[in-house]
Amino acid sequence: MLKGVAASPGIAIGKVFLYEKKFAEINTQTIDESMVKDEIAKFENAIELTKAQLEKIKEKTEREFGKDKAEIFEAHLMLANDPELYDSVVNMIKIDYVTADNAVNHVIEQHASVMESLDDKYLKERAVDLRDVGHRIINNIHGIVDVNLSELDEDVIIIAKDLTPSDTATMRKEKVLGFATDVGGRTSHTAIMARSLEIPAVVGTGNVTKQVSDGDIAIVDGNEGVVIVNPTEDVLKEYEEKRDKYKIRVEKLKELKDLPAVTKDGRQSMLAANIGTPNDVEGALKNGAEGIGLFRTEFLYMNRNDFPTEEEQFEAYKYVAEKMNGKPVTIRTLDIGGDKKLPYLNMPDEMNPFLGYRAIRLCLDEKEMFKTQLRASAYGNILIMYPMISSVVEVRKANEILNEVKEELDRKGVKYDKNIKVGIMVEIPSAAVTADLLAKEVDFFSIGTNDLCQYTLAVDRMNERIKDYYKPFNPAILRLIKNVIDASHKEGIFTAMCGEMAGDPLTTVILLGLGLDEFSMSASSIPNIKNIIRNVSYEKAKEFTEMVLNMSTPDEIEEAARKILYEIIGE
Repeated sequence: MLKGVAASPGIAIGKVFLYEKKFAEINTQTIDESMVKDEIAKFENAIELTKAQLEKIKEKTEREFGKDKAEIFEAHLMLANDPELYDSVVNMIKIDYVTADNAVNHVIEQHASVMESLDDKYLKERAVDLRDVGHRIINNIHGIVDVNLSELDEDVIIIAKDLTPSDTATMRKEKVLGFATDVGGRTSHTAIMARSLEIPAVVGTGNVTKQVSDGDIAIVDGNEGVVIVNPTEDVLKEYEEKRDKYKIRVEKLKELKDLPAVTKDGRQSMLAANIGTPNDVEGALKNGAEGIGLFRTEFLYMNRNDFPTEEEQFEAYKYVAEKMNGKPVTIRTLDIGGDKKLPYLNMPDEMNPFLGYRAIRLCLDEKEMFKTQLRASAYGNILIMYPMISSVVEVRKANEILNEVKEELDRKGVKYDKNIKVGIMVEIPSAAVTADLLAKEVDFFSIGTNDLCQYTLAVDRMNERIKDYYKPFNPAILRLIKNVIDASHKEGIFTAMCGEMAGDPLTTVILLGLGLDEFSMSASSIPNIKNIIRNVSYEKAKEFTEMVLNMSTPDEIEEAARKILYEIIGE
């Protein structure tokens, strides 16, 4: 049994397909001057073949997954077309008299190593893309054809060191029962694609590829983050029952799609979806989302080499607003900084980027960012939300800019919702503590529990060494949440939550008891949370919450939450 990161829910049992890439043996011998032209020609032919292959993969991805998922291959094509890459390789062949494959390998590794050394999760993951392109060019130089995942002819569990974007884009999806990889986290490409495909996946196991052989039987438990290789008959039977129960449960939960999230005694909550791209709306509607509680606008800025145009942004917001057909769509203004950086946005190096020039602090200097959201409000029920607010001062500054943009649109005769609602993310302790003051300035709150936990507990949520200190059940977190909800209701505004806690079954009863108005989460979590809400009374939730608010430790609270969840739905 190996433990990894639970990347995509579900249980898969099947035959192992050990996916090992073929790597050419790099020719490190020097060449004669007379061979330089031939080596450059080899490189140029390989580049052209690589571009043709990537173009084909991009078209297939766009057809099967949508334009947003295909953008990664646009980025790959840009790398293959990069004149700096071309010049560096050709110059190395000419000056150092090395072979084409050696030059490509050296240049790619040099650039990828620089990316990996940066303290930026997004850029670290882009190093994988760069190596993927480099691997393809080198194999094309040698005439090596990798195992083709599009030709899978039986149901398998793919076990790999990692799966690159081109791997997941080309594989024959209907034959893939699950994934397990040595590396990766919940934000890695493999994890994102697995969730998009609704395929069980466990990533970051460390060495699963060393523990399996082709044809072995494996269990991938994407709920618990466990991989079991060649299980005993008893274990196999146990997991077959778990898998079948899980499938039945998922099908049964689908029946709730059009039913409201209302408690046994009539208290109704709103369940919304968090999305990153326009194409994610389909999943939100399929799972019964009553709105979009968080549209992460930064995803429109990623996987590209320049800012999206105003029209690109406008069309994205307009598409989502129209698709939601009058249901609320909360657009968060650009939340860049911390662990999310843009290679084309010149931002200062900072000692503590999570406490630095990011989110609203950046947006106050980039006034044009508000314009597209206002324009799109003419096409649906759009709300605007400011991230990283720490005081009333920032809200007032942001609203001043918003009013300036409104005046500009009025002068130009551009239509927009003149009564557009404006809210803030409550994710900094100072905002949670002064919620009574902030509630007088805005139309709604949305609690971002990921950062609220990080900042309140002084725990870097990306740091594996201190992950046990990151405790959403910490009494301080629950008391801050209570303060925010109570302050909002006193002023007659609503409070939503769009952090990970909103989609966690263990926190549902507590949040319900605290009076949370809207739960916003990944679309696939909605049916489960709705089921819990529909099987408990609001009065019982309030009693339970009052009890846990008097508990002293996160472990006590979590244990109590497990017990009541089992009492409500038997899990």
